[in-house]
Amino acid sequence: MLTSDSRGCTAVSGVRNNVGASRYELAVDGDLAIAVYQRRGEVIAFTHTLVPVRLEGHGVGSRLIKGALDDVRTRGMTLIPACEFVAAYLERHPEEQDLLAD
Repeated sequence: MLTSDSRGCTAVSGVRNNVGASRYELAVDGDLAIAVYQRRGEVIAFTHTLVPVRLEGHGVGSRLIKGALDDVRTRGMTLIPACEFVAAYLERHPEEQDLLAD
């Protein structure tokens, strides 16, 4: 489900697209995991993913990227996986590879 707030942030499954900060965010237990991006027209380049150390190994990064990709798909955009974590996620999830920019 896509929702938006008064600050221009949109959310899919708990993952927020903080447009002003150019990053997707997922809050978990008071910590914030982020996936930073640069938007170029209808293409979004993911440049960095950060998951707080205490949340590593619990699927938080995968939830964050899944929510971000769901949002990219909903918006009809494509992506460039400049971030190693996003590239690895796409390798493990070939069903998402149609989102790759040419």
